[in-house]
Amino acid sequence: MSRSRPLFSVVVPVHRVRGFLRETLESVLGQSYGGLELIVVDDRSPDGCGVITAESAEADARVVPLALSAHRGPGPARNAGAAHACGEYLLFLDGDDLLLPGALQALAERLRDGGGALDVLRFGHERSDWRERVTPGGPPFPDAPSPPVAWDRLLRRTFWLRHGLAFTDGPYEEIVPVVRAERLVAEGRAASLDRVCVRVRERRAGGFAATPGRGHFRVLEAYAPLLAADPGLRPTAAAHLRAVRDDPGRIRPADRRAFHRAADHLLGGALGPYAVHRVQLAIDQQKGKAWELAGRARKSARGRILRTAYRVELCRPLDPDLVVHGAYWNRGVACNPAAVHAKARELAPQLRHLWVVGARHAGRLPPGTEHVVAGSRAYWRAMATAAYLVNNSSFPGGFTKRPGQVYLQTHHGTPLKSMGLDQRRYPALAATMDFDKILAHVDQWDFSLSANPHSTEIWERVYPSSSYTHLDLGYPRNDRYFTATSDEIAGIRASLGIEPGRRAILYAPTHRDRRTDGFASPLDLDAFVRELGDEYVVLVRAHYFHGTSAALPEHPGLLDVTGHPRVEDLCLAADALVTDYSSLMFDYACLDRPIVVHAPDWAAYRATRGTYFDLLSGCPGETPGALATSDDELIGLFREGGWDTDATDKLRAAFRARFCPYDDGRAAERVVRRVFLGEEMPLSPEARPPAPSPGWTG
Repeated sequence: MSRSRPLFSVVVPVHRVRGFLRETLESVLGQSYGGLELIVVDDRSPDGCGVITAESAEADARVVPLALSAHRGPGPARNAGAAHACGEYLLFLDGDDLLLPGALQALAERLRDGGGALDVLRFGHERSDWRERVTPGGPPFPDAPSPPVAWDRLLRRTFWLRHGLAFTDGPYEEIVPVVRAERLVAEGRAASLDRVCVRVRERRAGGFAATPGRGHFRVLEAYAPLLAADPGLRPTAAAHLRAVRDDPGRIRPADRRAFHRAADHLLGGALGPYAVHRVQLAIDQQKGKAWELAGRARKSARGRILRTAYRVELCRPLDPDLVVHGAYWNRGVACNPAAVHAKARELAPQLRHLWVVGARHAGRLPPGTEHVVAGSRAYWRAMATAAYLVNNSSFPGGFTKRPGQVYLQTHHGTPLKSMGLDQRRYPALAATMDFDKILAHVDQWDFSLSANPHSTEIWERVYPSSSYTHLDLGYPRNDRYFTATSDEIAGIRASLGIEPGRRAILYAPTHRDRRTDGFASPLDLDAFVRELGDEYVVLVRAHYFHGTSAALPEHPGLLDVTGHPRVEDLCLAADALVTDYSSLMFDYACLDRPIVVHAPDWAAYRATRGTYFDLLSGCPGETPGALATSDDELIGLFREGGWDTDATDKLRAAFRARFCPYDDGRAAERVVRRVFLGEEMPLSPEARPPAPSPGWTG
C-alpha cells in the first residue's frame, strides 16, 4: 500500500538510547504541524529501543519502524531511513535529540515563503549537557564557520537523491554529505531560518561523543577527501578540528600533540605550531588543579573518619564471602536486599551477611541479625573488606568502592514520580539535591535491578553511567506474592486482628515533598471508615519517612500498620489497595487484586514533583483501576461497587502486564545466581499470583 506524501520525513537512527528515545519520539509526534512521517531505524539496538518504537508505531500511524539486519552505525542507519522516506524534505535527528515545540510549523512557513524552490533550509540548534545546561549550538548561516552536523538543516529529498548524497560509515559520518550539500546547492535554492529548532542532548555516558579516545582521529579521515577536492574548505575544517582537539571528552591530553600535528598537516599548516596551543593547555591544566583542590575541600568534612579508620581498613584484603546489605537509608532488614539475603542463605550458604543499620533503628532488627551501626569502626571495616554490597538506596559516609567489590543497587520501587537527574527540572526539589553526589554514587554500581522495562528506561537516563549493567530480573521482594499459601495469608490476617469475612483495605499514601510537618492523611480516614461500615477494616500504612505510627483517630475499623516490619505481608492480607501515588501500586499489581487511586491533589503533585505518565488518564497501562479525586468519590466507589468492576479488571490487567512482566516468584533466585554465583537463569514463561486471601468475596 502506497503512503501519502508528507512534507517532512524525520529520520531517527536508534542504538542504545533507551532512556532518551521516548522523549525524542514524543517531541516529533507532538508538533503542531502534523504533515510528517517519523522513520525510526533500529540499528540492532540491544536494549529496549525496538519495543519503544513498536509501541509508538502502534499508537501513531505516522511512525514507520525500520529494522536493520545487523548493527551498522548511525551513517548507514540514516541512509536506510532516507531511502525509505517519501516526504518532500528530510530531517535527521539522533535518538536522544529533541525537536523543539513549534519547529515544524515554523519550517513549513519558511518553506512556503521560499516559494517551494529551496533545496536546503538551515536552522539553529542548541546543546544541553547532562546537567541540562543549555548553550547555543550553532548559527544557521553558512558564512559563520561551525562544525557540520546533520541536525541543523532540511534537505529536499530529490536533491539528496539527485546528487547521490549519503552518510559515510564510522564516526563523523555527517561531514561528507553536509559539506557536499553546501557546495552543490545552487544559488537561491538555500535559505536560513533564524530560529532554534533542535536541542541536542549530550549524554554523560554511553555516546561516542562523550567517550575520549583515538577513535576521534577519524574526523581527519572524513575531511581528507573533501579538502583534496576543494582546498577552500580549510577554514570550516580548521574550526571543526580545533573544537575536537580542545574537547577533553574526545581527545585525551596525552593525544593532543599527535592530533594537532596530524590536523595541521592535513590543513597545510593552518593550525600552526603546537607550542602556541600549549599555552591554552596549561590554562586547562590549572583549571583541572583548581577543581581537584575544590574536590578535596568538599571531602574535608568526612576526612577524619577516612584518615583514621577507613584508610587503615582499606589495606586489608577483601573477604570473598562477606556481603553487606542496607535498606531505606539504614532503617533495617527490608525490601529487595532482605529477599536477596534470604535466598542467598539458601543457595550460597558460604556467604556471611551483615546489615548496616542506624543506631536508632538497631533495636527493631529481627533477633539474631548480624549488623554494624552506620559510622562505627565496624561499619568502615565491613565496607572496606566486603566482596559484595547490596542496597536499595545508598550507604552512608561517602565510602570508596574498591577494585574487586561488586555493588548491586536494587532500588525500592517503580518510578512514577521524577527521579535522579530528572529532579533538576523541579526547582523545589533541585534546591535540596546534590546531583554530583548522586552521580558519584551511581558510578560505583555494578548492577542496577529493574522490575520492568519502564524502570530500566528511566534508570538509564536519570542515573547515567557506563559503570553498571541493567538486570531485568524482577523484584525479589515481590516473590512473596507468588509463594505465599492460603494458610500463610490467613495467619497474617489473624495476626493483624482481621476477623474472618471482613474485607481488608490497605490505605498507603505516599510522602509529599512539600510537607514537613509529619504524616497528615490526604483522606479523611474517620469519615471513610464510618461510611464503609462494619464489613470493612482499613489498614493504614504511612510512608516510612513519618516513622512507625500514623497517629490515627480512634475507630475499631482503623488499624495503624505503619510500624509493621513487612509491607509484603500487609499486601497479602489486603483485599484491595487504596493509594495515591505510592510505588506500592506497582508491586500490589502482582496480586491481581483491585487497586483504587485516590488523587485529590494530582495537579499539584505533578507540578511540584513531576511524573512519568498520567496516572489518571484512564488509559490501559497507565491507570491501574478505579479513580477518585475526592473523598466523596472514593466513598461512592465502595458504596456502589465501582471499585471492582469488569472495566477496572481490564485496566488492572494492562497495568500488571506493563509493570510486572518479570515477577514470577523467582526473582531473588535469578539475582543471587547472577550476582553471587555468576549463573544465568531465564525468566519463567508465565507468572501467576497466589490465591485470594480468605476474606475475599469479590
